Amino acid sequence: MRETAQPGDLLYWYDAHARDLPWRVSPADRAAGVRPDPYRIWLSEIMLQQTTVAAVKSYFERFTTLWPDVAALAAAEDADVMAEWAGLGYYARARNLLKCARVVVTDHGGHFPQTRAGLQALPGIGPYTSAAISAIAYDLPETVVDGNVERVMARLHDLHTPLPEAKPALTALADALTPQTRPGDYAQAVMDLGATICTPRSPACGICPWRAPCAARAAGTMADLPRKSPKKPKPTWLGIAYVAQRDDGAILLETRPDKGLLGGMLGFPGSDWSETPEPDPPLEAEWQDLGEEARHTFTHFHLRLRIMVAQVGGNAAPRRGAFHPRHSYRPASLPTVMRKVHDLAHGRLREML
Repeated sequence: MRETAQPGDLLYWYDAHARDLPWRVSPADRAAGVRPDPYRIWLSEIMLQQTTVAAVKSYFERFTTLWPDVAALAAAEDADVMAEWAGLGYYARARNLLKCARVVVTDHGGHFPQTRAGLQALPGIGPYTSAAISAIAYDLPETVVDGNVERVMARLHDLHTPLPEAKPALTALADALTPQTRPGDYAQAVMDLGATICTPRSPACGICPWRAPCAARAAGTMADLPRKSPKKPKPTWLGIAYVAQRDDGAILLETRPDKGLLGGMLGFPGSDWSETPEPDPPLEAEWQDLGEEARHTFTHFHLRLRIMVAQVGGNAAPRRGAFHPRHSYRPASLPTVMRKVHDLAHGRLREML
């Protein structure tokens, strides 16, 4: 008869092998009485949504240097926060980050609520994030289920129902294992197990603390799990980006509407994104087709941007957007797709000067 998975076995492994992460309080420090900062846990969880740990680390360290607590972030300029977020993607997260920080300061005296329901009432905090903050910051026995946890549970129980259909069952299995003792450390331990041992490809079953009770290991089906329903092919949308440079080197940029993709971010003026985009230049100019496309993939579609460039005089009057002086123009502050446009266009613009 196969053994039953024990949270204590995983916690013993975590005490020895926990990842060193800039937002994490180590199990040794936690045992010594150090408590996580809810602000840092919240910030890390928002950044980690649909983004890897490796990508988030430098952003987290920069954010917490610039804005070390929730009050500092709440007082920050929107444009500064959006610029620092550039490159992380899913820009609605950055807008909600600011909204949430300001609600915490104005409505909660600068302190995050200490219940899952209170956390989930804040902007940008959903069921997963509220559970993660509750468990990790406040050591409450909430069940935290991300992609790593789903993979561990599917293999531990040899569950072959494909995702996303399997999500409720996997959550129930995870909930049954969540302990009352050290639930915060346990939540992080399961995620660490999935990230470092029970990986999507070539899981290291020989050194897994749950290898004995793992049903998929016994059946030899580890590599097949979790199963996933076939993805629908992503459509390809087209668009036009207009890159205008004034004689003094200033670059024309506009802030995109708050709602929608890249909401609130600076970028080059452009057309709609569709199968048949309509030309929509932001000002009268002798536009030249760069002859290259900026290509980028979003969650639900591929994008191909045709790039038009123009050199304009000092009296140019754009219908939308504004010219940004060369000394204050920071390509690194642009979202990734717009940086791709810049990278393709800047050589031609240098030739025009």
